[in-house]
Amino acid sequence: MPPIRKAFTMKLKPKGLAEYKRHHDHIWPELVAEIEKSGIAQITIFEADPVLFLYSEIYDEKAWDKLWSSKIHDKWGEIMNPLMNFNSEGKVDSKPVKEVFHLETKASQKAAKATPKTAKTSKTSAKTTKTGQAPTKAAPKPTKATPKPAKAGQKK
Repeated sequence: MPPIRKAFTMKLKPKGLAEYKRHHDHIWPELVAEIEKSGIAQITIFEADPVLFLYSEIYDEKAWDKLWSSKIHDKWGEIMNPLMNFNSEGKVDSKPVKEVFHLETKASQKAAKATPKTAKTSKTSAKTTKTGQAPTKAAPKPTKATPKPAKAGQKK
């Protein structure tokens, strides 16, 4: 079964981004375990301060509801709530984002073959990366699909 892609936006209070990022850089292993147990396979959060854009891949339509109703998420919320804007109903100011386009190519398969295996960051199966740091990769070897550049004086 392919993953279900879900996305939404949230708004931070002014000057809340650094603290928000600090907490997420040190996410609790028990929260990661609950995220996985809820059926959430992947979460990526982007920021355009004060707006956060969260993208996820889930395997259960109710995955987010399961997570949001867990005790560990309630504890996480106690830390996050002071950083978040709330709507008139007293809930985090959040709006779903609808998917309008999706494209998958074979590039991910090629990258997976070329990328060395990475170590897991905790005892759970989740892997985390620091925001803004992309792994470095060697330039691809020229193939028929990517011809070598012409030398000076040669025709292309």
